[in-house]
Amino acid sequence: MSELNQLLFNFNHKQNFNYNDFYVSKSNFFAFKLIEEWPKWEKNILNIYGESFSGKSHLSNIFLQKNKALKLNNKDINSDIISKIKIHQNIIIDDLDDKINEEILYSIINTIDQDNKYLILNSKICLNKINFNLKDLSSRSKNFLFAKIDKPDDELIFALILKNFSDRQVKIEKKIIDFIIKRIDRSYRKIHEFIYKIDQLSLKKKKSIDFNIIKEVLGE
Repeated sequence: MSELNQLLFNFNHKQNFNYNDFYVSKSNFFAFKLIEEWPKWEKNILNIYGESFSGKSHLSNIFLQKNKALKLNNKDINSDIISKIKIHQNIIIDDLDDKINEEILYSIINTIDQDNKYLILNSKICLNKINFNLKDLSSRSKNFLFAKIDKPDDELIFALILKNFSDRQVKIEKKIIDFIIKRIDRSYRKIHEFIYKIDQLSLKKKKSIDFNIIKEVLGE
């Protein structure tokens, strides 16, 4: 995986979800380790959970690049989905929440178990904490393999800031990142929003990112 001094500024404007763009820290190590160890899992259903922008989709894309899989979003779950799942060995459902059709999700889980398939479920909260109305689904959800992505530590925040700017093809000095780390909210979403505001202000002022722009966004 990329060390901080190996992260290059040659990415496209869109977000990069490649293997070498994922920075492993203690916050996400267990989830990453499980993706790497597939198919040697204790159970065939894995729930990766953590707040928005924490890297769940990135991990799923790493899995997708290494192994053939059908990737779905919460909105793709409908009555026709079982027939699609039947022809794939590995299934990924991204952005799962409590608004999903519980009967269909339960059918998906049964199909995964009966056909010895593998399922990755990405969600913001741990699925065994959701109060499903369907008792059988609630019971089954207690028996998944769980991997939590914790709040980012300093190293991961550094890597996230560096990656987010490099995704925008923007270079930023290490001392500015260090300055940001000491003042920013330790939330993946807040980091993402903060970087967006810096980028927009820099473009508006037609200036490169410096301490003055950072301080203005911080409200200092």
